[in-house]
Amino acid sequence: MKQVKQKRILWITIIAVTVLLLGAAAPYASAQLFAPYQTQEETVTISKSDYDRYQKYAELDLIAEYIDAYFYEETDFDTLLEGAKAGMVAALKDPYSYYYTAEQFQELWEDDEGEYAGIGIQISASYLTELCTIIRTFEGSPAEAAGLRKGDVLVTVEDIDVNVYTLQEAVDTMRGVVGESVHLSVLRDNEILEFDVERAVIHVNRVSSMMLDGGVGYILLYEFAGDCAESFKEHLDALAARGMKALIFDLRDNPGGWVQDAVDIAGNFIDGDVVTYLEDRSGYQEFYYASEGKLSVPIVVLLNEYSASSSEILAGALQDYGLATVVGVQSFGKGVVQSVIALDPYDANTAGMQVTSAQYFTPNGNSLNKIGITPDIEAMLPEDEENTVFQFGDLSDVQLQKAYEVALGLIQD
Repeated sequence: MKQVKQKRILWITIIAVTVLLLGAAAPYASAQLFAPYQTQEETVTISKSDYDRYQKYAELDLIAEYIDAYFYEETDFDTLLEGAKAGMVAALKDPYSYYYTAEQFQELWEDDEGEYAGIGIQISASYLTELCTIIRTFEGSPAEAAGLRKGDVLVTVEDIDVNVYTLQEAVDTMRGVVGESVHLSVLRDNEILEFDVERAVIHVNRVSSMMLDGGVGYILLYEFAGDCAESFKEHLDALAARGMKALIFDLRDNPGGWVQDAVDIAGNFIDGDVVTYLEDRSGYQEFYYASEGKLSVPIVVLLNEYSASSSEILAGALQDYGLATVVGVQSFGKGVVQSVIALDPYDANTAGMQVTSAQYFTPNGNSLNKIGITPDIEAMLPEDEENTVFQFGDLSDVQLQKAYEVALGLIQD
């Protein structure tokens, strides 16, 4: 398992999370020794800096001793320790930083393989409203069969009141044993609806494509995870082989994902130039470049208010270089990235954590955090169609229709 990975994620999804490899410095002890640290069993010599550091945590150990001595029920120290770890990360009050138990950390990597046991929904979590909204139900999933829809706002999962800070717990609860049910309530059209959804093995498709009339290729990318970059290239090549004259690249409802996937996909259109760069609190910058070689075809990128993170990285780069016309509405504006860290990189069953570690910028130096990408051509869904689930490629979708008109115009130009 890799020690540290960096990911961009606005939404916490039931299917996957997204990550980019970073190097990390391992803790080390100073060569200058200070004094012995006494234990009941033996004497250990440590540096003064390490001794001072350990002293800061003495009260945590004291609290554990008092709980053990005074609490009216038997307690488990490991459970208390897990709570202390989670509490330290939660104290950052950052909706994108949280602690993973060992079980949760293993599920994190299993999800990225594109298969998991759950109900088959994708969720967006807004730090502005603290609401968690279903943005996709997977075709053939238990969620779809039960009647859950895009646009439903999660209210409770079992006995958990769902918000951005409890969503990870809710996600864990929606997972479980195949064949068993989980109870959810959602808000839809100012009405609370109750659902019992049976868990199943969910297979995740991340890319869909088709050819529209007039030689306009259409690719929908659901998230930046798993094999999406390779799959995107296969779909793109297939459309090119069929004589594609322009491309509509749909990133609506795409919550982001692996940074490297955004960079790899950008390499299909951007020839060796900067796709994005990251800057941490010290001012250190790290640049990411597209591969050499590109397909020259007019591009229309579709965005909506749920397009975030890696979606904005890719769309921002294409927009900065004048390679794409962006159609839709202002994107979400998640311009920060997270590092995902294994607490013990040598233990396959380690716990882990995710922490916001840097901001990202478009090639022209634009920060998108809490701003988003402004479309070149605005196209809003009518209010009564905001939660409509359109069939793939259905041009009664007003935003897709507008993108199609723009693409045809680019071919004629």
